Amino acid sequence: MQSLQVRQVHNHSARRCAKPQLSRGHVVTRAFWKSLLPGSFGKPASPVDPTGPGERLLYKPSELVQLGELQVSPMGLGTWSWGNRFLWGYDETMDAELQEVFNLVVRNGINVFDTADSYGTGRLNGKSELLLGQFVREYPGSDRVRNNLHIATKFAAYPWRVLPGNVVAACKGSLRRLGLEQLSVGQLHWSTANYQPLQELALQAGLADCYEQGLVRAVGVSNYGPKQLEKIYAYLDKRGVPLSSAQIQFSLLSWGTAQQDLKSLCDDLGITVIAYSPLALGILTGKYSVEEGRLPEGPRGTLFKQLLPEVAPLVELVGEVARERGKTPSQVAINWCIAKGTVPIPGAKDLVQAKENLGALGWRLSEGEVAELDATAASLKKSMVQNIFQTQ
Repeated sequence: MQSLQVRQVHNHSARRCAKPQLSRGHVVTRAFWKSLLPGSFGKPASPVDPTGPGERLLYKPSELVQLGELQVSPMGLGTWSWGNRFLWGYDETMDAELQEVFNLVVRNGINVFDTADSYGTGRLNGKSELLLGQFVREYPGSDRVRNNLHIATKFAAYPWRVLPGNVVAACKGSLRRLGLEQLSVGQLHWSTANYQPLQELALQAGLADCYEQGLVRAVGVSNYGPKQLEKIYAYLDKRGVPLSSAQIQFSLLSWGTAQQDLKSLCDDLGITVIAYSPLALGILTGKYSVEEGRLPEGPRGTLFKQLLPEVAPLVELVGEVARERGKTPSQVAINWCIAKGTVPIPGAKDLVQAKENLGALGWRLSEGEVAELDATAASLKKSMVQNIFQTQ
């Protein structure tokens, strides 16, 4: 991976993982698979090639994921909550701890960070990019680790972005906020094909222009379904621009036909799938309960109150696997995404969440555990509410 200076940006990669062919009748019990695992299962991999004080990898180098020309960690960090007061309760007094969050995950081998020019509510619009750029510059570790970081940002399909040049301008705006000269990955945040097809063509052209002008090292999309993904892939291919990543809502509660079809298509085309919301906004953490009145504030609380009773069998199974593994439900849910061949990007608002997320690395769910989780997820009558910007 080409070395990055402090004024550069970063990216993600892909792993291919065949769909399990096990039917529910063939699901092997976790106890059986657990008996086949070595005594050290579930423990983080030994630190490999420390590059500075406290810097280490919590995973094997062989687990790095190829994303275009880049190699990224098997898990990244999403920064949707940084600057978002409405849904995540962000406050500027959190910035010091967020820098510590960034430092912690980087020291432990996380090298890919996802953001967007629309992240941040109200006057804080763009705050996520500003914070991320600041944290990269102020990282106290080695230059070798800092220069190997990858930032991927997304350009919103605002209604006034109707020309290719508007996308190029948006990219340059993100670079200014991040304090970088080049992004590792530039992504279209969503497709307008369903409601403004002509704008979609301009967005695609603008993304290709960003690549050709050297503003980004790789390009990707977000919230594109298989149909639209094939279209933009064909267009970019004609211009000699490789489509490197596709970001989609992907978790045990967002693993329906849409996600499975997109994953299969990406495997065929050599595109890395980035899994956002791998914890289903927190439902899969096991921390919330309607019966005990433990619900988050705001719109998430309303959603959880409706959904938790319907998905209880899956939440309980995730907790059961976690107990047997000596892990937390969050770690199991994130590890499941990795086992599916995606690069999950869970968020972290504080050090407690960041440390817990890191515990998803250095081990792997067994085939039997994955199959049982799959079967239970498939049996649910309800799943996570899908992003309204997701296309077919």
